[in-house]
Amino acid sequence: MGSDFKLFSMNSIFQPFYQKLFQSTGGFFPILPLGFQIFPGDFFQIRNGQIILLGNIFNPRIVGYYEGDFEEVSLLNESNWQISKGISKPYAGRGSGHTPIDGVFEYSKQVIAFEDRGSFIFKGQHPKSLKLANWNSMQAELIIKMTQTYYSFREVYIATEVASVANWTLAIAGKENAELEIASEAESFGLVDIFGHEASRSIQSRDIDYYEHEKNRKWSFFKAKKLVVQEDVQDYFISDFLKNRRSAYNWASSFFPNELSDEQLYFPDHYYTNGRASILDLLQVNQLNPNTALDYFKWSNADFTDLETVFLHP
Repeated sequence: MGSDFKLFSMNSIFQPFYQKLFQSTGGFFPILPLGFQIFPGDFFQIRNGQIILLGNIFNPRIVGYYEGDFEEVSLLNESNWQISKGISKPYAGRGSGHTPIDGVFEYSKQVIAFEDRGSFIFKGQHPKSLKLANWNSMQAELIIKMTQTYYSFREVYIATEVASVANWTLAIAGKENAELEIASEAESFGLVDIFGHEASRSIQSRDIDYYEHEKNRKWSFFKAKKLVVQEDVQDYFISDFLKNRRSAYNWASSFFPNELSDEQLYFPDHYYTNGRASILDLLQVNQLNPNTALDYFKWSNADFTDLETVFLHP
C-alpha cells in the first residue's frame, strides 16, 4: 500500500473507482498514477495501460500564451467527490488507551468492510476546477498544428479542464471480504464517520491493496478532448472497403495457385469501424495536408471507453 504500491500491476482493481468517479463528477477522470498532476492544455496518449503525457499546447508554444483564457470554478458539489461501492461500516465507536507519557487517552475507531475485489471508498474535500474557457476558438487551429504543422498525430488527447481537491483518501479492496480499521484521536468526532479526516490513520487492514491519503491540493483529475476522424470520411472508407471485399477475394483466387474456398472473404463490419488509424494510412500521398486536415479530423469529448484499455493491461 502507499508509495510502495505498483499501480500498473493492479489496474483492474481501480476500474470501479474510476468509472463511478467519472459518472458522479460529470466526466472527470483521475490521472494515472494517482497523485500526479495534469494541467489545461496537456496533451497525451494512452499506451500499454498508461497515460503518457507528451507536452502542453502552451509549452512549447503550439498556441501563444496570450491565447489561453482560463476560468476557475470553486463551486463544485463536494458530495459528488465522496463516493463508494460495495462497502459497509459494521462498527464505529469510542475507545481508550494508555501511554507512559500521556496517560489515558480516548480515540474514535471505525471498521469498514469491503464486499468484493475492487470495492472502494473515496473521499475528496473542497473540489474546484480550472477550465480552458476558449477551447472552441482554438480547436480548428489545433487540429492543423497537431496533425500537420507541429506534429503528425492520428490519436491524441488534450486536457481542457482539470480539478483538484484540498485532500483525498482512497481505499480499494484486493479480495472479497476485505476490511480496514481506522482510528482518530480528534476530540470532536464522537461516533461520526472518520474516514478521510486528516487526523485519522489506518491501524489494521486485511486484503486492502490500495490505501492512500493525499494531503496536498493537486490538479489530479481532468476532462479531455480526443482527436477523431470525421464520420463522413470514415463512412466513405468503410463503404468502399465493404464494396470491394468480393473483388479482393476474386483477385486472390485468380492470382495465387492455392485452391481457395468459394466462400466470400468476410470480416465483420466493426473490423473496419474500429480502425481509424488504418483508414488514414490509405490516403494517397499529400491528400492529407494543412489545407485539408479539417476535412478529416475533429475533436470529441473523451469518455470512459477511452480509458478502458488502461484496465486491460496487467
